[in-house]
Parts: sequence; structure tokens; C-alpha cells
Amino acid sequence: MDSVLQSLRGVCAALPEVSERVSHGEPAWFAGGKKMFVMFADHHHDDRLGFWCAAPPGVQEDLAAADPRRFFRPPYVGHRGWLGVYLDVAVDWDEIGEIVEDAYRMVAAKRLVAELDRRIA
Repeated sequence: MDSVLQSLRGVCAALPEVSERVSHGEPAWFAGGKKMFVMFADHHHDDRLGFWCAAPPGVQEDLAAADPRRFFRPPYVGHRGWLGVYLDVAVDWDEIGEIVEDAYRMVAAKRLVAELDRRIA
């Protein structure tokens, strides 16, 4: 679990102006220190290890339907379109990076998204 958390922490921390703090008893990451975009879920509401994140419209439904072994609708925030991602299965960290970046883009201020785009260009 520690190595999975460290890997997720590294993916999140690589984005502009990200801060980490505990929210609801779990590590969570905030864009610009204000808006949460990822929350670690260490058996938070079930017996699975994963994370919950903001997601573009329709992504939660598409991914959870296509591969329910890896993706799910998380409690409490699922109705807002957030995506649940299991981390107790084979993990493609490049894909996780893309999912986390999309989550960041959903909540980050425009100036932070522009900074991310400059880094990528």
C-alpha cells in the first residue's frame, strides 16, 4: 500500500501548485490549494484500495461499464461524475497519470491549466 500511495502522490505532486492534506481521513490532493481533485481510498468504504477523482462528463459511466474490475462509481461523489479507480489490480501508471491530469483539469483554475499546458508543450 505504501508504494502505491507514494506512486499516486508522485503523479499528483507533479502538477502545478498541488497541495496534499488529509480529508475525510485519507490523503487528498488539491489544485491551487483549494479544490480537491484526487482522494486516496485505503479501504475507505469497502475492502478495496483505490482513489476517487474528478472526471470529465461521461467518463465515469464509460470506464466503469467497460472495466468494472478497475473502475467504479464512488460513494458520495459518484453522482457528481467522479471516478473511482482501483489500485489493488494491475496498474498502468501512464494511464493513471492521464486520469489524474484530467481530474486536475476539471477543477484547477484556468491559469493553472495554462501552466500545465506550457509544461507539456
